[in-house]
Amino acid sequence: MNLKKKDINSSDFLSLALYAFGGLGLEVVLAFMIEPLVYGKSINDFTTFESILHWIITCIMWGIVASILIKCSREKYKFNIFEERNKIGKINWFIALVILGICIIISNWNWNGFKVLKELEHKGWLKFIFQYIYYLFEIVLVVLIIVFGQKAGEMEFKNQKIPWGGILVGLTWGLVHMLTKGDLMIGLTGCLVGILYGVTYLILKKNIYATYLLVLLMFIL
Repeated sequence: MNLKKKDINSSDFLSLALYAFGGLGLEVVLAFMIEPLVYGKSINDFTTFESILHWIITCIMWGIVASILIKCSREKYKFNIFEERNKIGKINWFIALVILGICIIISNWNWNGFKVLKELEHKGWLKFIFQYIYYLFEIVLVVLIIVFGQKAGEMEFKNQKIPWGGILVGLTWGLVHMLTKGDLMIGLTGCLVGILYGVTYLILKKNIYATYLLVLLMFIL
């Protein structure tokens, strides 16, 4: 039976956002529980082939999770994330590009240099290419956290000006970097950047395509 509009509430979309975050967490299970048993070594000791296979499997998992959540949102909760196609004004693009610049500055500070060049130097061309394909899928789930988190916040608090989705990304995906990287400052800056992602979503009139592009650039540059 289809849910009526009145039966749909903020907790439904918060659940979708947390499922998206949980989808990201599937990599932890793969990298620290399954693969070490298969290969008999930690992820830090993977060969080039094993690293690439890890990224491919992770992308497949993330793609499946994203597809399920998008379909569930559209069919069960009557929320199509692709519907918002409002015209984005020049001032909005300008602000979004300023935020992009801020994120690049933060990234350069965290990496002690330009992230792309640092990763290319460290990984080499082959691993670099697959690493960045992996990033394409990662940001899909990050954007879903933003979109569903924003919807949940707006429904619960009746305020469309607060970047609820960005706050949720900052408190989940952003702060988790503190654990994965073992650095408090990286976690705090990750939280800040997550909030900026959410602000970008609002600035770009909730256009999912423009948001994905800008958030991807903010993350990889």
